[in-house]
Amino acid sequence: MNEILIVGAGPAGLTLAIDLARRGVPCHVVEATDERPVNPRCNTTSARSMEIFRRLGLADEIRRAGLPEDYPTSIQYRTTLDGEGIFRIDLPTAHDVLAGKGRDGWPTPEPQHRISQLYLEPILEKHARKLPGLTFERGTRLVELRQHDDHVEAVVETGGEQRTLRCAYVVGCDGAHSTVRRQLGIRYEGVDAIQQFVSTFVRSPELGRLAAKDRAWTYWTYGRRIASLIAIDGDELWLNHVAFAPGHDTGGEDPEQLLRESVGRPVEHEVLGVVRWTGRRLVARRYREGRVFLAGDAAHVWIPVGGFGMNAGIQDAAALAWMLAAVHHGWAPPELLDAYEPERRPVGEQFATAVGAQARTSFADVSPDIHLTGPEGERARAAFAERLAVTEPRRYSPDGFSFGYHYAGSPLVVGGEDQAEITMGDYQDRARPGFRLPHAWLDDGRSVLDLLGPGFTLLRTDPGTGTTSWTLAARELGIPLAVVDLPGRYPAALLLVRPDQHVAWMGAADEDPTALLHTVTGRVTARQR
Repeated sequence: MNEILIVGAGPAGLTLAIDLARRGVPCHVVEATDERPVNPRCNTTSARSMEIFRRLGLADEIRRAGLPEDYPTSIQYRTTLDGEGIFRIDLPTAHDVLAGKGRDGWPTPEPQHRISQLYLEPILEKHARKLPGLTFERGTRLVELRQHDDHVEAVVETGGEQRTLRCAYVVGCDGAHSTVRRQLGIRYEGVDAIQQFVSTFVRSPELGRLAAKDRAWTYWTYGRRIASLIAIDGDELWLNHVAFAPGHDTGGEDPEQLLRESVGRPVEHEVLGVVRWTGRRLVARRYREGRVFLAGDAAHVWIPVGGFGMNAGIQDAAALAWMLAAVHHGWAPPELLDAYEPERRPVGEQFATAVGAQARTSFADVSPDIHLTGPEGERARAAFAERLAVTEPRRYSPDGFSFGYHYAGSPLVVGGEDQAEITMGDYQDRARPGFRLPHAWLDDGRSVLDLLGPGFTLLRTDPGTGTTSWTLAARELGIPLAVVDLPGRYPAALLLVRPDQHVAWMGAADEDPTALLHTVTGRVTARQR
């Protein structure tokens, strides 16, 4: 009965399951599909997601998957793939990152990684299936939820046979068409159509040879329509995304013709899959109803202008995992879970707004003069390059989304006055209540983030500051607390860091640790204090 049911085995659901199982919480994952989708979806794992995977022991394996280690993750903007270059953003290979090239300037121990969901999900599923206390079922769909005061009954169906699972909590990670969300009667709010897309997944050695002349992870092209050609395996597998106006009927668009327009000429290829879909900006009105929660695309859907939807879902999972584990193990009351929605929903809303604004910029009209030959075409391409230099770098190095999202207004955070608006590119690299603890390298080569334990961590920057009262208070309350000395690293004598690596409080030794620990574990709220 203490089991957590997770509906959906995408990146959010699998991350949640792995995190819970590693924290000693039994969980059961059900996934309606027997097999994963053929078409690639998200193709970027953000730096913050990679930090979460580092904490779970998965980062190196994930970084060695996807594109070859020596394949550049650069972005090029061209008239067509076979046409004129306009602008480029050069980014490192996985080999450069694994070797630590330039790491002293990184704001993270784990820079973002370009990997298709085709390769990411199998790694997560493989690890999930190995963990004790974690049960995994494919081909099992949710039929009905029945909530009670102390448990949830979930009716599931496998092979035409139904059974009822009795569980403590349910988390819907089952995507944009979430059965869990529909069962709860929760609707999305926002913009239902920003762009229409036709995405064609192809195998084409000829396309690989053409790209090898100047390799990049993504080639933006500007033929009849704005399109992006994305390298999936760094060789013969490619995804061609083509954007259309929100009211456009894509049913008559020929994927073969769209590929020719992106490349600039015909290439020999095999179509592996075609998906016609709508880019949206939607956030669920609520992230929770009783003992049932929403995470990932079940909670928010927006146009994929950099993989932010999947990565926000992984953040949802990291936020919810420690809360469910704390309640399961009894060192926090069920009221702790009340903080999930006020922490994560504002992040979802602000991400949605920023992604929508970026989409309008990235898909804005482009002068057809960029295709002209001679000086007139050169001037048009130069003018377009100036525009791209302003709008695009933040999209491909979105430090604000990775490290600047925060829970400053959370009832579990003390002193979170800095409730800065979350933006895609801006990030202040300093410790603040509610924000993820800033990374710094230690003398032994580890990151500060590597020192944080699975429970709360008290960082002591002044060796003269006593911590006995903290350890006694934590022991009395049954709260797992590790004390770590980090002389001079941060601008406060003490920093209390949560299990999800966000700062819960920072200050001097004269604060009452019992009162603070009551607040950060949901026994009382910051406002009640």
